Amino acid sequence: MGSTANAFPALVLNADFRPLSYFPLSLWSWQDSVKAAFLGRVNIISEYEHTVRSPTFEMRLPSVISLKEYVHLDRRPAFTRFNVFLRDGFLCQYCGDHLPSEELTFDHVIPRSRGGRTTWDNVVTACQDCNLAKGNQMLGNCGMTLMRPVEAPTTYELQQNGRAFPPNYLHESWNDFLYWDSELES
Repeated sequence: MGSTANAFPALVLNADFRPLSYFPLSLWSWQDSVKAAFLGRVNIISEYEHTVRSPTFEMRLPSVISLKEYVHLDRRPAFTRFNVFLRDGFLCQYCGDHLPSEELTFDHVIPRSRGGRTTWDNVVTACQDCNLAKGNQMLGNCGMTLMRPVEAPTTYELQQNGRAFPPNYLHESWNDFLYWDSELES
């Protein structure tokens, strides 16, 4: 198959047929999906037309797989810069501008110099201009307000927010599983 093999990722579904993650989309390389299928860890739901071969084995590449064991996603999400951006929808929480992640910063609502901590309920997404304008001031002193209250998101909320940002590549066999709970066309 050569270098084109990297073009055949498999969408990974939990045992309940929901994607493990929407953003980033839960994908495995064709090698990992074939290995997991061979070891009996996943069910193959859909396949590509392309096959892999060895002297004693031939298999079509999986395009959609589901885990046989359910993975619980109700744990609290990790506090990371990316997850803060995802919680806030990649919007500056002061001016509302939507920017790519490389143009965003995060801001401490209560500045660290004033005892603010780096936690879910004190860090927001900010554009560079608003972050500089606020500086180490308290919101009441700088005339700026937040677009919404700041709190720790649930894994479900991050998943829902991630659905608004589709990946660059979607194989047609994935559509039924990515948007299965959206409203059907009449």
